[in-house]
Amino acid sequence: MTEYPAVRDPNRCPTHPGALLEDILPSTGKTKTEIAAMLGISRQMLYDILSERKPVSPPIAARLGKLFGDGAGIWLRMQAAHDAWHAERETDLSNVPTLPAERFMA
Repeated sequence: MTEYPAVRDPNRCPTHPGALLEDILPSTGKTKTEIAAMLGISRQMLYDILSERKPVSPPIAARLGKLFGDGAGIWLRMQAAHDAWHAERETDLSNVPTLPAERFMA
């Protein structure tokens, strides 16, 4: 079997989980209000996630994972990748040194 490694442009921001959610909601046949009720969150919270104004928190990830049957992990990993990408670009790291990795290898 041939393996094809995933190649992603490091300058492209990872997708916010709200964008994926926005794409898959129509296939559920439910309204956003119904989905919010099923998740046990306010309609405004769902809209804030869909518009990428709010992150997917661990409790929301657990609810999404249960609702869609894919577990919380996928939602949390998407949010973490999105957050890490922004943090690496928006945080001043100029005064933080990098320790050589071989110092920690035993």
